[in-house]
Amino acid sequence: MRDGTFVTGDDVRLPYGDRLRDVSPVLVAHGTRNPHGVSVIAEIAEAVGRRIGVTRTAFVDVLGPTPSEVIADLDKPAVLVPAFLASGYHVHKDIPEHVALAGRPDTVVTRALGPDPAIAAVARLRLAEAGWEPGDAVVLAAAGSSDESACGQVYLAARQLESLIGGRVEVGFIATAQPSVPEAIERARRTGRRVVVASHLLAPGLFHQRLQTYGADAVAAPLGPDPRIVDLIITRMRAAISPYRRSPVARTA
Repeated sequence: MRDGTFVTGDDVRLPYGDRLRDVSPVLVAHGTRNPHGVSVIAEIAEAVGRRIGVTRTAFVDVLGPTPSEVIADLDKPAVLVPAFLASGYHVHKDIPEHVALAGRPDTVVTRALGPDPAIAAVARLRLAEAGWEPGDAVVLAAAGSSDESACGQVYLAARQLESLIGGRVEVGFIATAQPSVPEAIERARRTGRRVVVASHLLAPGLFHQRLQTYGADAVAAPLGPDPRIVDLIITRMRAAISPYRRSPVARTA
């Protein structure tokens, strides 16, 4: 760690012509007071760094460093990956404001991580690890957002998970949006089957702790540093800086 920022991958040398040589990757997460949650984000950044070189982390809430602090003095343009499973307030408002505050209009912001089939695949693995079996009722528990489109993306994530487990997936939100996770669990309970919660969270923290208190038969772990998550992060970066993009890259004016 350097100056409070996780920096990894110093010994990686990308081939000549790889556009990732020309940018500084930054993984932007929400932030948590849970040390394990912070460690998981660090593990993800380290795994990305082993693939593409120096990868920094920043947080939009709870702890630092902030995105503006990280990118302000970078030698190369930053490519920020919002480590969020849906595009809500933090993606649409917080991150652009941090980029503007840093005074770095050359910064590129990628799409958020989710929804994506890779996330559904990891969620299915976490369900199996938690003891889920075919026939169990499943609730996909997400943080929640006041942004209706972000909530809609969670429902898409549920449909993607359904395609892998072959059964209905209820959606519940831990904060802000409705239905709540307890309401979704109660609805699933009416089927008479065991209820297993799929955690639509990247890393452990307060929200995942709450999931343990809602009365489900089992609660799956957050997605964590799965190789498919690492692949997805790198894919988001490469897509954002590709010269073949048909739409403009998200930048701050």
